[in-house]
Amino acid sequence: MADIAQARILIMSTNGFEQSELEVPRDKLRGTGATVHVATPDGKAIRGWDDGNWGQEAEADLRIADVDVADYDAVVLPGGQINPDILRTFPEAVEAVKKFHNEGKVLAAICHGPWMLVEAGVVDGREVTSYPSIKTDVINAGGKWRDETVVCDRGIVTSRNPGDLEAFVEKIIEEVTEGRHKRDAA
Repeated sequence: MADIAQARILIMSTNGFEQSELEVPRDKLRGTGATVHVATPDGKAIRGWDDGNWGQEAEADLRIADVDVADYDAVVLPGGQINPDILRTFPEAVEAVKKFHNEGKVLAAICHGPWMLVEAGVVDGREVTSYPSIKTDVINAGGKWRDETVVCDRGIVTSRNPGDLEAFVEKIIEEVTEGRHKRDAA
């Protein structure tokens, strides 16, 4: 993949996503010309979490169970404390993350989103960052946790919080344009 405008990117989420952590990547990636789809457990709109209260809805394009990883170049996993904690209870979501990983496609997770990477068993031996409250979970899963704006290890892009969104999206674009990344299967 050389042209981000030709990329197909999936965002997987459920209710309780950090509002900006879904909207900013979705809108900025669409602004590059990339096709961006939002997948939710039931294929219906989901509600964000914004500044301590329920936020706006985000429309869904498909159900997670209907995702064909072969159709996408990358997956983005927004954070928020609620969203990834619930999302990791859906086996089809965890399996999709494993498939993205095993096919060398870009995995991007921000804030609490790396919980999905932990659940999928893809952080062992990798440099990763996250929201500080899940640092121990990342380390216990074998991740090498770093307190940096954006950390990338062979196409696995992670960031800490909404303040890191600009660097997070820039790194996603860079990694998608590089193409597939060689990784051992999870």
